[in-house]
Amino acid sequence: MEHDIRETIINSYSDIALGRRRSCGCSEDEGWKEETTGAGPVERELNLGCGTPLDFADLAPGQTVLDLGSGSGREVFLAARIVGERGRALGLDMTPAMIDLARANAAAIGCRNATFIPGDIMNMPLGTGTVDRVISNCVINLTTDKEKSFAEIHRVLRDGGRFAIADIVSTDPLPKKMRRDPKLWCDCVAGALPVGEYLAAIGKAGFRDVSVVSRRSDTSCDRPGLGLLSITVTGTK
Repeated sequence: MEHDIRETIINSYSDIALGRRRSCGCSEDEGWKEETTGAGPVERELNLGCGTPLDFADLAPGQTVLDLGSGSGREVFLAARIVGERGRALGLDMTPAMIDLARANAAAIGCRNATFIPGDIMNMPLGTGTVDRVISNCVINLTTDKEKSFAEIHRVLRDGGRFAIADIVSTDPLPKKMRRDPKLWCDCVAGALPVGEYLAAIGKAGFRDVSVVSRRSDTSCDRPGLGLLSITVTGTK
């Protein structure tokens, strides 16, 4: 089942990157504005998030920031402006078409401190203790093992590093039939954990000062009676 879920997500988000279909479930705003990046227009923007994690990431010049599930690169470019020339903004995504799109966008706007890396959140191709901040916007719910995902986030962060993650969670456990449906995983539905389980996975990874800094009912991904929520969570290593 895990293989089917992964392949469905990659294929669906490839189609989105290539303009063959619209977003699976969360928001999508096309047409970048110059204030998004501080430069000219990019090739194509996809805003597939459910929150604004950068508002809570406490970025500073010179830092290295990692965006998990970076898509077309929107948050990476915004972060790159904040960390500046002495800093680095990294984007990790498992969909090759998204990596290609993000790299094309970086070239279009001349963003030289952004790097896009193909890879899996549950097994990141990054060294231990190599980043200062981790952000992610509506992506961790797509991973099949949240404990492993947060353990990897903890591993790549430096001591004192911080994460800010916006994601979809549920008020109650979802029906098993839904959790086996690869398309509902792609729609940011089937992978949503009850909020208590989600926070427990973060705690098990070893983070401290974990806090839900934003919480709202999510109408873009929700289905009647499921009680899906968008939350933004922060924590420190």
